[in-house]
Amino acid sequence: MASREFLKILRSARLGDVSAQQQLASAYLSGSFNTPIQPSNALIWLEKSYFSITNQLLSNNPSSEAEISPDVIGVPELQGVFEQIATIPLAETFNSPAFKFGWESFWRIAEANTETSYAARWQLIDLLLNPSRSELQTTLPEWISKQDLRTDFSSLETKAKHYLIELAESESIFTTPAKDLLIKLQPKNEALSSLWDSWLTNNNESALIQAAELGLTVAKLTLGLRLAQFDGVSSETSKSNASLKKAAYWLELAAKDGDRDAWFALGEIYRRPQFSGYNAAESDRCFDRAADLGHAQAQFRKGANLWRKREKSEEKVRGLQASYWVWQAHQQGVAEAKELLGKILESTPNPKMNDWYELALYAERALDHHAEYKLDEEWLLMCHRLIIANQFNLSKAELLLCEVGQLQHEHCVVVDIRWELPKILPRLIQIDTIQQRRTLLAAGKAFASAESEIEGNLRQRRYRFDRVTAWLTSNFTKSPVTAETA
Repeated sequence: MASREFLKILRSARLGDVSAQQQLASAYLSGSFNTPIQPSNALIWLEKSYFSITNQLLSNNPSSEAEISPDVIGVPELQGVFEQIATIPLAETFNSPAFKFGWESFWRIAEANTETSYAARWQLIDLLLNPSRSELQTTLPEWISKQDLRTDFSSLETKAKHYLIELAESESIFTTPAKDLLIKLQPKNEALSSLWDSWLTNNNESALIQAAELGLTVAKLTLGLRLAQFDGVSSETSKSNASLKKAAYWLELAAKDGDRDAWFALGEIYRRPQFSGYNAAESDRCFDRAADLGHAQAQFRKGANLWRKREKSEEKVRGLQASYWVWQAHQQGVAEAKELLGKILESTPNPKMNDWYELALYAERALDHHAEYKLDEEWLLMCHRLIIANQFNLSKAELLLCEVGQLQHEHCVVVDIRWELPKILPRLIQIDTIQQRRTLLAAGKAFASAESEIEGNLRQRRYRFDRVTAWLTSNFTKSPVTAETA
């Protein structure tokens, strides 16, 4: 059932409130306010927001029409709309009434060379080139022809391939998936398929070598692993330096294609004493590259290495990088990662066992009925602090001083109050439950909309803490429904 806050935003959006329309789109993308994730609905509301803004601009200044139409990306009032549009999975909105608007917007963003261009390009690549979207790719040409877009599907595919190569060569969050997709799109002619099948069915090594020479990535990898004796096949020649050199040659070719297993195997080769090219630094670089591409053992190895060297690290919070890579390995099922992760991160999965449990329950009730109790904003923020403190078992000092907006990282929270109490070391606490993530999300939104100085200094926070906890205890212990106004 939709929350009252969501219904309030929905009413405002229907009345033409631009901010509410964008909030509604965000809710349909993130699932906030218990809203089902529906990219199509998000795109519809962003289209409404776009036209609301453009109509308002034109009504205020009729002469601006020529300025809006050719280059809408450059209009400051529309930047927020386009930033949200770039996060929408375009392929999932194909049957939406707003798809045409989304299609045109994504091409505008992609061509604009802004910070969101990479995201827009990746969505277009996914729609036009990804083999998993083949069903859409068969119906899209017909849709394009009906729209009179003065272009054809093949030219758009060519442009998308150009975007794909650019993303693969860039240093962005889309680099790895772009390289993976390039590998999937690698030409597989009949000769290559025949050679590879011959290797798989008959163990024909000459067919394997031919397939590798013709550029088949998996054949290069397989040949390199066999020469390095990483495939379990015992051979005297595979122990020689000459054989390892050949293995490194083929693995380097596979690695250039973006194969993470090839990078990991190269890391192993550079650590072998009998290899004439022995190089520990190069080995670490290969392992790091494999980790970046998602190789589970490489991620664990990188994390463990960072943890061993944490005392020499210059990172602000020691162990944070190490915990991230070990956590990534743990997510992929590496057994050793769980034990090491327990040494790096604290874990507080059961809020009922923590010190702030009862006060956190009262705080949740107060937040649920804050309009009824007419709570001040500072009191609302203190309630969020109590709930977070319970979820992660914070001390009183950490509760009062932690920077709520900076707590959450992908895998953990970083509690660092050295800005006020320099002798208290930072803590890394694992995010174990969905409830912990929801708590952080709700608090982050509340603090993001509040003024930075509203909570005051430590003395003021202590005084407010005492007042809030006293009010919560006296009003919610017996009857939360009849609580008096704060």
